[in-house]
Amino acid sequence: MPAIFGPGADLALRLVLYGIALGVPAVLGAGLMMPSTSYETGRDRAPVQPVPFSHQHHVGGLGLDCRYCHDSVETAASAGMPPSYTCMTCHSQIWTSAPMLAPVRASLAEHKPLHWRRVYDLPDYVFFDHSIHVAKGVGCSECHGPVDHMPLTYKATSLAMSWCLDCHRNPGPRLRPRDQVFNLNWHRTSETPAPDALMADYGIEVGKLQNCSICHR
Repeated sequence: MPAIFGPGADLALRLVLYGIALGVPAVLGAGLMMPSTSYETGRDRAPVQPVPFSHQHHVGGLGLDCRYCHDSVETAASAGMPPSYTCMTCHSQIWTSAPMLAPVRASLAEHKPLHWRRVYDLPDYVFFDHSIHVAKGVGCSECHGPVDHMPLTYKATSLAMSWCLDCHRNPGPRLRPRDQVFNLNWHRTSETPAPDALMADYGIEVGKLQNCSICHR
């Protein structure tokens, strides 16, 4: 009676079983890791903007304060985006015919705002308030990275829930004196108040920071 299975059947079966044993965990692992990759979070990505605005030039080179353009960062949930006439305060005097600034000039002349593409965009179910973070001594660079060294603005942090919780569980090391919040080159020194002292001064209670309603309202 002829054999049902050929000589290579056992080897083929073993290979299939090994493939399943190794492949299923690999697929599951990739599925679990995918949401935290830069591809998914957009980290290090610089969206194409209507004007290639350089923070490196304006902030790092010319020394513009963050609040010159983001004027509601201390008083509102949104930091705000500058209207075109803010840009033209300077550019009506310098680089007046630069081709790259044509969209800004057209925006002012036509009374139509520029449509900047978001670099940081949270889901609708997440509430974030810039003003409270500024009031509690969280510097801009903690979330936005070294913007004064960015020729084009890229997303410096993932904004993943785990990333936010890391700070909410232990905010002290990330705090600074309020007068240094907008200093992108600030570094802790021996004269800087200790993290616990800053937390006490700002009235920060770690237990409340981990309440779901802080971010999900």
